[in-house]
Amino acid sequence: MSQRQIFQALEEYQKSRMQFVQTVADLAIRPKNIEILHNAGVLPLLHPLLSDVVPGIQQRAALALGHLADNSGGLAEAVVKENILPQLVQSLATQNRFYKKAAAFVLRAVAKHSAELSQAVVESGGVDALVLCLEEFDPGVKEAAAWALGCIARHNASLSQSVVDAGAAPLLVLCLLEPEMALKRIAASTLSDISKHTPELAQTVVDTGAIAHLAQMILSQDAKLKRQVFSALSQISKHSVSLAEMVIEAEIFPAALTCLKDPDEYVRKNVATLMKEVVQHTPELAQVIVNCGGLALMIDYLGDSRGNLQLPGIMMLGYVAAHSENLAMAVILSKGVPQLALCLSEESEQHIKEAIVWSIGQIGRHSPDHAKVVGTVNLLPKLLLLYMDASSSENLQNKCKKALKGILQKCTYLPVLEPLLYDVPSNILKHVVCQFSKVLPHDSKARRMFVTSGGLKKVQEIEAEPGSALQEYINAVNSCFPEEIVRYYSPGYSEVLLERLENYNPLNST
Repeated sequence: MSQRQIFQALEEYQKSRMQFVQTVADLAIRPKNIEILHNAGVLPLLHPLLSDVVPGIQQRAALALGHLADNSGGLAEAVVKENILPQLVQSLATQNRFYKKAAAFVLRAVAKHSAELSQAVVESGGVDALVLCLEEFDPGVKEAAAWALGCIARHNASLSQSVVDAGAAPLLVLCLLEPEMALKRIAASTLSDISKHTPELAQTVVDTGAIAHLAQMILSQDAKLKRQVFSALSQISKHSVSLAEMVIEAEIFPAALTCLKDPDEYVRKNVATLMKEVVQHTPELAQVIVNCGGLALMIDYLGDSRGNLQLPGIMMLGYVAAHSENLAMAVILSKGVPQLALCLSEESEQHIKEAIVWSIGQIGRHSPDHAKVVGTVNLLPKLLLLYMDASSSENLQNKCKKALKGILQKCTYLPVLEPLLYDVPSNILKHVVCQFSKVLPHDSKARRMFVTSGGLKKVQEIEAEPGSALQEYINAVNSCFPEEIVRYYSPGYSEVLLERLENYNPLNST
């Protein structure tokens, strides 16, 4: 065999290997091919090619593994069992930038599926190797490493701590300063994933100076970056008063509020989430947002949103209202109650209804004035219907019950209470009758209206257990009227009168 034939054979072998890894990489992009490739035993064939003498074949083999693991949790597990991770981790320190990006992609694809698979990446030394990649000159390598670290950190506090312990946080903050937009996005996203688990992890991110750099990006023209920036600020703010105050001190408000009208719906949602996380902590923090005009903008946001996009805004109104009478009145004056009523009438998802009901309860429970506003938009019958609806979840029913009780105990506006005397469970009815027993003794006009509207008659028809709280309230209501009027409206009294009529002899009366 000639030298030319030998070189030709070697060249054809190299071309075949290259063609194989490229074909597998292309096929692995499509989820429908994954099981077929797995059943054909593709992993053992790809594994040796990670050590191929040709760098391009190494890179494409890693890319193919990444696509396989990315599309299938089962194949991600198989990558771990095939003992591929240690080889990838080792190569991150020595190979070229193209291979490093592909190797980081494999680690990300494995880690994203579960905490257990992420733990396998950690145990292989993957986190330390990825953090070293954050110091690379090439922005693509940094981006791939930051993305993989985010997939590890997002699962739980322990994995997130592993990322922090490896020194990732300050390097991720430096990535925020890079000119490449994609790198900024991934760095902000990973900082968000680290911060979300515990106050201690969020504090670690804050200690790197992250808030100031994130705050500078809230008015970026890039919607995807803004999504991640507001997400990170939300995750930091949610843990404690001190962390929320640090975000406020970065002077992101009122500028951030303009993003409630951003064209990107996820930017709007993340801003609403940030506001919710800030206001939940103290009346003072809630007042900061109110003073910036946040309530009116949030109510406009609710009017322009639907479904899960509304949820943080609904919760934000509830948190503000929960703090004090004055803040609840601020929600009312911003037309928050009619907007919540509209949301409730349009919503079909149980968990969102639960949030709306909770927020309504927080607004109406403070005083008679607050309860009157809730009552006059016809919300009490709606809450009652949801409470009595067999299709409502147990949690929704409990929230309706609690909201009704809180509002009814403050409501003294009788026109909204009277419809609740009809077809109401006794555990709700007692609160309604109780309010009548408080108001009627002091209001002669109300007593007259109560008689002419049929309210007194309805009270006489209520069947209450002797000695129960409901019976005591009924007795208190009856004591507000002359005995003969109470008797007149009592069940069976008309039959008594008719009987007396039948037994009445006018001749005997003379």
